[in-house]
Amino acid sequence: HDVDAIGLSGLITPSLDEMVDVAKEMAKRNFKVPLLIGGATTSKMHTAVKVAPQYASDEHPVIHVLDASRAVTVVSSLLSDELKPDYVADVQDEYAELRDEYYASLEDRKYLTLDQAIAKRGDVAIEKVAPVPTHLGARVVEEDLAAVVPFIDWNPFFQTWELRGRYPNRGYPKIFNDETVGAEAKKLFDDAQAMLKKIVETKELSLKGCYGLYAANRSDGGEDVDVWENESERGGKPAATFCMLRQQAEVDGQQHYLSQADFVTPRGSRDHLGMFAVACFGAEAAAKRHEDANDDYSKIMVQALADRLVEAFAEKLHRDMRVAHWGYAASESLSHDDLLKVKYDGIRPAPGYPSQPDHTEKRTMWDLMDVEKRCGIKLSSSLSMMPAASVSALVFAHPDASYFAVGKVQKDQVESYAKRKGMELEVCERWLSPILNYDR
Repeated sequence: HDVDAIGLSGLITPSLDEMVDVAKEMAKRNFKVPLLIGGATTSKMHTAVKVAPQYASDEHPVIHVLDASRAVTVVSSLLSDELKPDYVADVQDEYAELRDEYYASLEDRKYLTLDQAIAKRGDVAIEKVAPVPTHLGARVVEEDLAAVVPFIDWNPFFQTWELRGRYPNRGYPKIFNDETVGAEAKKLFDDAQAMLKKIVETKELSLKGCYGLYAANRSDGGEDVDVWENESERGGKPAATFCMLRQQAEVDGQQHYLSQADFVTPRGSRDHLGMFAVACFGAEAAAKRHEDANDDYSKIMVQALADRLVEAFAEKLHRDMRVAHWGYAASESLSHDDLLKVKYDGIRPAPGYPSQPDHTEKRTMWDLMDVEKRCGIKLSSSLSMMPAASVSALVFAHPDASYFAVGKVQKDQVESYAKRKGMELEVCERWLSPILNYDR
């Protein structure tokens, strides 16, 4: 095919390695077209450091495109004989600076050994452990669309459409007052409200998921979390083990080097761990219907609304777990703004995100709760959730649990982690490649 450019989109961690492999193969086959890199898991830094060196030249650069809507501008510059030379030169210079910055940071950064980091773990107080949940095990939950609408966070909706207000008009609803994007944001919001009203009335989309509550303690080694289906099994063979990663990058004055395992108490105490997986079903079919009608605006709108609805479902379910199912915050009464500001006890970190940047931990959750059979949410071979509008998370109840970023890790931890997971080191390194502080 006689194409002008090739684009690669990566939604999940393994895509990053695939992009490097594709760039190498394009160079081997003497391709001469620009390579555009995009998608949720990508970054300008990764493109500059890992992908561009495999293929980029003045004739066929490698360029990170932050959002699909910007691809038109980038390609237009690349196809213009007048604009291309200066545009590519600017990109090449910027990426060279990013590579210098990246490798300089590796030289300057110091790391604790895994044993040193463990010695500075962040233990939580046993006397603050949440009470025993009202029930244990996994349960299916189906939610009415209208019930989750009040839990919608509209800020990411405007970010999806590349609309950002400037101070003091950042965020919803202040964005409507912004001189530059306010009018457009209001029109977009009104269109969204009209479509949302129709979706609620027709039930074109639906919400379903499952949540689980399990007896839990920190593993004997202290780096993972063992869970049991009921209290009588506690201390015996675990029903599942959730493996965790610990911070190792040295920071002056940092007292504790955290792992999510630190938020669960050791054996001998009665702690628990929650989790959930939820999805918005029907968005793919709705998007296809709009696409077939050549209505890209409505296609993107229904996808954006599905994302908002499933995130609102997750917010409401987490609230229900705290207040009723687990019941450790039965008297909680927070406003919508306070919910979004996380003013409640506990956290809900998702596998693949900064506190546990390993997507393979989703498999443990899926197997334990039998997620696909119970509610139809599937995992792809690259561990993307299907349907795309899906959310999963672990639920920690301890008031001292907090969100953090693991950051880069050393090989000693990766070797320990792979062994604990029963995974070959090379496979483990591939999944953790974005956070390795060493070259494989």
